[in-house]
Amino acid sequence: MKLVKHIGFAALVASASLAQAAEPFVHPDWANSAWYLGGGIGGARATIDQDRITRSLSANGSSVTAFTKDERDAPAYKLFVGRQLNRYLAIEGGYFDLGEFGFDATTSDGGLRARAGFKGVNLDLVGQLRLTERFSLLGRVGVNYAKTHTQFAGNRLLTGAATSFSERKSGAKAGLGLEYKFSEALAMRAEVERYRVNDAVGNRGDVDMWSLGLVYKLGRPATAPVMYTPAPAPAPVVETPAPAPLSVPAPASEKVSFQSSALFDFDKAVVKPEGKAALDALLKQQEGVNIEVMVTVGHTDAKGSDAYNEKLSLRRAEAVKAYLVSKGVDPLRVYSEGKGESQPVADNKTDAGRAENRRVTVEVVGTRAVAK
Repeated sequence: MKLVKHIGFAALVASASLAQAAEPFVHPDWANSAWYLGGGIGGARATIDQDRITRSLSANGSSVTAFTKDERDAPAYKLFVGRQLNRYLAIEGGYFDLGEFGFDATTSDGGLRARAGFKGVNLDLVGQLRLTERFSLLGRVGVNYAKTHTQFAGNRLLTGAATSFSERKSGAKAGLGLEYKFSEALAMRAEVERYRVNDAVGNRGDVDMWSLGLVYKLGRPATAPVMYTPAPAPAPVVETPAPAPLSVPAPASEKVSFQSSALFDFDKAVVKPEGKAALDALLKQQEGVNIEVMVTVGHTDAKGSDAYNEKLSLRRAEAVKAYLVSKGVDPLRVYSEGKGESQPVADNKTDAGRAENRRVTVEVVGTRAVAK
């Protein structure tokens, strides 16, 4: 439990220091299906089966007078590659080195010293529960295939007996952790994992590993640059006593309201395919407009608490903003707001009224070349 607290604190401190420079998320579809690489370093602690070892040493009638276990934190690390299956699940394979552990035993007829090291590979199913846009809780279950190398020394060994053994065994593993996303491509993980292993003489136990590491997703798409088409040069004007006035760009403003159910699933903030099509149609209408400002505003009905509705409306407004940016709109010209339930346009006492209040509006302000 103490290790879990240390890891959680380290993750919070590191993420807070980089929060100011965090990048916006504009490629959710890619992030939920990307391949990734990663690694972590930390320490490991073993559980040595003292009772079983003592019974084995005492089998010939001698008694154990002293037993010292070396279960301390040993340097450990892991490397892994994975594939994100969707927003909630990933499959991950890796290599690990859990360090070395051992014991010293003294009996009435001699002493024995043993050291065991564990290395191997693993295959895990990793689940993610998103706490915020950047923080996620991790859980994993899987299997490991570990090679154990055990060495013995001491006058308790029989003459001519082997002093070194190797064994390969499979076992279960599980873990918990936290992930903080600096960007859609780079994240930090703090984890605690338990490996079930066997040593080379049949003793079975657990090794707990804690680690702090980085994860990098491969192949992030580049955000499409915003292309501006310069206004055509005005046609030459023939001098006359009463010249015709020149056409000048007139300001254009448009405000569009989308039903929330058309953009998002219930209680979600991920834009649905049909919602993307509606936003694409809005952008199509803006062709020829030099966009100065776009504002996305989320609204909810009166069900639920004020605080929850305000956060949900802001997440939805930011999701619409992220999609517009991914389609080439300059991110410096797009703003998002969440109004929660504070600006209803219909009666919240009826289903129809609540449906009208669940909406996201997009207001576009720009200039279009229109003759006065």
